[in-house]
Amino acid sequence: MSSNHGFRKLALAISDTSKAQQTADELRDAHDWVPIEQADALVTLGGDGFMLHMLHSMLDSGRIIPTYGINRGTVGFLMNRYRPGVKLLEKVNRSRSIGIAPLRMEATTRDGQIHVECAINEVSLLRETRQTAKLEVSVDERVRIRELVGDGVLVSTPAGSTAYNLSANGPILPLDSQLLALTPISPFRPRRWRGAILPDRSTIRFRVNEPDKRPVAAVADQKEIRDIAEVSIEIAGDSELTLLFDPGHSLDERIVAEQFMV
Repeated sequence: MSSNHGFRKLALAISDTSKAQQTADELRDAHDWVPIEQADALVTLGGDGFMLHMLHSMLDSGRIIPTYGINRGTVGFLMNRYRPGVKLLEKVNRSRSIGIAPLRMEATTRDGQIHVECAINEVSLLRETRQTAKLEVSVDERVRIRELVGDGVLVSTPAGSTAYNLSANGPILPLDSQLLALTPISPFRPRRWRGAILPDRSTIRFRVNEPDKRPVAAVADQKEIRDIAEVSIEIAGDSELTLLFDPGHSLDERIVAEQFMV
């Protein structure tokens, strides 16, 4: 279903790739662009990585506005198709809104420092050396696995379930499922554990066993914290992001379609 948002002031964010820069030259005179601080909505030119970069910039600044991505990258899972000559303001106003709640990660390092980061796709715990990681896994203050041995583990949002999570053989989650994927990365023990699907109201906690011998890093999207002792993850419900998609090309349809790719 499409809508009429009533946006008037659009800002433009441009990736440094040649394809995005070329498209920007075509669009600069197509609209009276304003600085992002004054905008009702943001138009991004680039790929999924650039879109994530701009969404994280908004989370960091505390000013979050709806974002319409135009794919001038490779995959463009979070983006819309570029169609030259279309009136962009009308296109953005006819788009469909999809709300995405990021994860909030609180990572405590071995020296006691606390780092808080948000992740739109996933939070990953990864071994730092050739030694396998050993992790205690708790959900809602209850220990579920005393010792998970392997390369690591990740927690994915529905929006990120087709990214690293899928590569690690995790499940694809419908966007409106209100679920999280807890997926092991190359697990050695328990050998038959394939992960879990959890309600997004869950709080997930990992404790690193043998951190001196088996150091572990935590990664929230692209932000890495090394030598961690413990990580807590939950949905950041107060920081919901809004993505805008053309009718018929919304993110939830892409998630369904991805499950039939062979």
